[in-house]
Amino acid sequence: MCYNQTAAALWPPERMSVFMQQHEIWKIIDERQENLIRFCQDIIRIPSENPPGDVEDVTRFICDFLDTYHILYEIVRPVPGCPNILATFGKKGGKRVVFNGHCDVVPAGDESKWDFPPYSGEIKDGRILGRGTSDMKCGLASSLFAIAMLAQHNAELSGEILYTIVPDEETGGYHGTQWLFEHGYIKGDWGIVPEPTGFDNIEVGQKGNLGIHLTLTGRSAHGSLAPYVGQSAVEDMMELCQALKELREIHGSYDGEIAQVMEVSKQAIRDIQKVPGVENCMDHVTVNFGVIQGGTKYNMVADSCQVDIDCRVPIGVDGEQVQQKVAEIIGRLGLTDRCKAEYRGGRTGNYCSINDPIVLSARRCAKELMDIDLIAAYQWASSDTRYFREAGISTIQYGPSNAEGIHTYNETVDVKDVISACKMYAGMILDLIG
Repeated sequence: MCYNQTAAALWPPERMSVFMQQHEIWKIIDERQENLIRFCQDIIRIPSENPPGDVEDVTRFICDFLDTYHILYEIVRPVPGCPNILATFGKKGGKRVVFNGHCDVVPAGDESKWDFPPYSGEIKDGRILGRGTSDMKCGLASSLFAIAMLAQHNAELSGEILYTIVPDEETGGYHGTQWLFEHGYIKGDWGIVPEPTGFDNIEVGQKGNLGIHLTLTGRSAHGSLAPYVGQSAVEDMMELCQALKELREIHGSYDGEIAQVMEVSKQAIRDIQKVPGVENCMDHVTVNFGVIQGGTKYNMVADSCQVDIDCRVPIGVDGEQVQQKVAEIIGRLGLTDRCKAEYRGGRTGNYCSINDPIVLSARRCAKELMDIDLIAAYQWASSDTRYFREAGISTIQYGPSNAEGIHTYNETVDVKDVISACKMYAGMILDLIG
């Protein structure tokens, strides 16, 4: 067996046995890669769109997989229809690595806009096709497969793996990861979330997710009399939404390590998205007017209008600052008495140090496995990872992905990246608790 001598030099002599174990499990994963890819295809073929949030079929499928490899688990349900799987493997009493993955996916939308059936799971040109391939069923499947290979070959760990598989990340995680933390189910030393990052970088921080729901009231009248009679809530909401674009001017200020990682992150989003100015998504508040509903009938002046806004708050900016700006704009437009603002979600961004053991572990494994220097960057979106960092658990995101299909049409993932991710997960487990 051939080893990367440069990477091997990163390992102290007392840790060489772990280094050797990594290569053994990587060899096993290579030999079983057809099983891994078939597992990914099968899980893609089980629709679990959220909304509406029906994940019972995919939950049974995952539990059958855990049963096959004799991995212990329990299912807890905060409310009917929201099953959370908690699977464990290893030695209790030592350090604990917590994996967290979601089995729900965003809706496929208009299937006529896809170049292939969204739940085909087919392989074409070295890619697995379908909704959830990148976000994040293939990350989920490859990490579960890594643990299964360790279990099947009786890996002796000094600590324990906890895997929490949740049903509702795509709608906020309130009956999934958030609920599990609130009720004491998740405790650990490090976290690994197989959300999409690409093979060559890890997410070490992300923006906060602040949802804003605005309700504006007006005064109804016959449409033929507008704008002289009545007060159109729709028109006023249009003016308010235009003014709320000012939120995009709010940004963070950085120095030291955060400034360094922020610059790397800006370059990464430029390289991926290839759109002028897109790097502002990293350090500025972003505002998306996602859903608007108003009025009763086209020939009536609208007496109500509602809008749902998705704000992502960068590291270094407090969500309270955003809320204050919203209140200021509403007041400036004279809408305070008629407009109600409701908020949900995280308040600010979150991150872990690039010198944390979980980050160094990922970099060692990537160097040995792929001979690459893994890029540590911040994410322009947000995920359930925030709950881990808010609880003091140093956590990274690392998962296979092709960014262009996430939350839109024609989602795919490269087969080779799924295999590499599986090896990375096994390697990090052995590095941290082997």
